[in-house]
Amino acid sequence: MSPDAALPLTGERTVPGVPEENYWFRRHEAVYTALRDRCTGARVLEAGCGEGYGAGMLAQVAAAVLALELDPLTAAHVARRYPRAGVARANLVALPVRDGGCDAVVSLQVLEHLWDQERFLRECLRVLRPGGELMLSTPNRLTFSPGRDTPLNPFHTRELSAAELGGIVRDAGFADVEVHGLHHGPRLRELDALHGGSLVDAQVAVALRGGEWPAGLRADVESVAAADFELRHEGVDASLDLLVFARSPMSARPLSGREVTGKWLC
Repeated sequence: MSPDAALPLTGERTVPGVPEENYWFRRHEAVYTALRDRCTGARVLEAGCGEGYGAGMLAQVAAAVLALELDPLTAAHVARRYPRAGVARANLVALPVRDGGCDAVVSLQVLEHLWDQERFLRECLRVLRPGGELMLSTPNRLTFSPGRDTPLNPFHTRELSAAELGGIVRDAGFADVEVHGLHHGPRLRELDALHGGSLVDAQVAVALRGGEWPAGLRADVESVAAADFELRHEGVDASLDLLVFARSPMSARPLSGREVTGKWLC
């Protein structure tokens, strides 16, 4: 694989540069764009970096970025393609970072894949300095798997509503918890109407039947930009994805005393 080659699509992550995948890539890119300025000059830990495009974006403005990924082939790809970000393999319920070592923890579209979400959030709190910020996104259960107790996506272990997400973040010990929702903007709402009421459902239908993409649908999906999405605090229950901002309390808390070896520490 060349340094610029894309990772294969597995259904578990999205990758840039694939026309049929562009909607999902831009949907994720919109959230990275929304939080990018909050990472300016910060020591950032990205917990679960996937293909690495987000770590590459954040590394353009952050003081340092450490991107974590468990899969060895994916981690190697990120290290080759996004050299400005540090990369390490790690289990996200045991972050390889010292207590209070980070200014910010970013984790987008990862929480829903984890079996022990509460433990992961406690680890995020541990590695953040007092006043450090958690920025975490996950699909909105109410719209992603409507009317179901189990997720539609086989790679997801547990999806959350806005109230549930805010609750487990607060229970982990975070303060100043705010939950925002990602929505289609005007252009995407027009495309929804054009494709039977839902651009997402139109794409899913093609994937399920395994046929050729209709030319009009493929062109519309390929045309989607990050700016076509809107991040809002109101109407969060009707949103596509949830984005939570929260802070580590300024008051002192007991630390684990964990020592971490290696050249890269947040």
